Amino acid sequence: MRQNADDFLAECESLADVLAGLSRADWDKPTLFKNWTANDVMVHLHFWNIAADLSASDEAAFQRLYNAVSAEVKTAGRRAAEGSQVTERGPELLALWRDYARDMVARWGDFDPKKRVKWAGPDMSVRSSLTARQMETWAHGLAIFDAVGAVREETDRLRNIVVLGVNTYGWTFQVRDLPARDPMPRLSLTAPSGALWAFGPAESPATITGSAVDFCYVVTQTRSYLDTTLEISGAAAAQWMQQAQCFAGPPETPPAKGARHRHQPTA
Repeated sequence: MRQNADDFLAECESLADVLAGLSRADWDKPTLFKNWTANDVMVHLHFWNIAADLSASDEAAFQRLYNAVSAEVKTAGRRAAEGSQVTERGPELLALWRDYARDMVARWGDFDPKKRVKWAGPDMSVRSSLTARQMETWAHGLAIFDAVGAVREETDRLRNIVVLGVNTYGWTFQVRDLPARDPMPRLSLTAPSGALWAFGPAESPATITGSAVDFCYVVTQTRSYLDTTLEISGAAAAQWMQQAQCFAGPPETPPAKGARHRHQPTA
């Protein structure tokens, strides 16, 4: 569990380094993710870090918070609902989020990884909850890296997100009221270090081969599968990559080809 906590913190610190270079005006510029600003992204990440923290330490408090925000979402929308809970913006929000994440990690490293906790979607283990926080930080953070034209240095801590993507194969279909194709595809993914990561039954007729980073882009819906170099073979693999969703909530439509990309400064 300590390694998972360290991986989450490393993801936070990577994003914090980019955020530290933003001007106040930059915090309010829309990104290519649903026109969210950096403020929107960080309010979202901080709010759900708090929610995850409560889910593991005070289930009743988590439920009260979740119920209150869910009610406000219906009347005011998600951005307003989360924004009413987190009022800091800009550098003050960065400091609040970073300090909370560091404190959270110091405690979560000692938690029982198998303990079940409530969430917005199905219940999950503490380990999966922390992996989900890493995934959200990595995925939403990419919008900010993209907006400033920065290239994120990927490491093998990405394996946690790959595993989450693999484990939510069935969820991608379930959330759309579709039967999952069986067996799931065989994955052969190249890690940032160059290591080969394999998942799924070796005898599966469907396969996905390529970069682990590209696979994570697709399952987190931060890039269209058409903007990756993944080699996709078989009906199960194609259907999965066309609608992959490793996060909770209602079904979301993945970005169209070319919709999400890194900003290229003009000469």
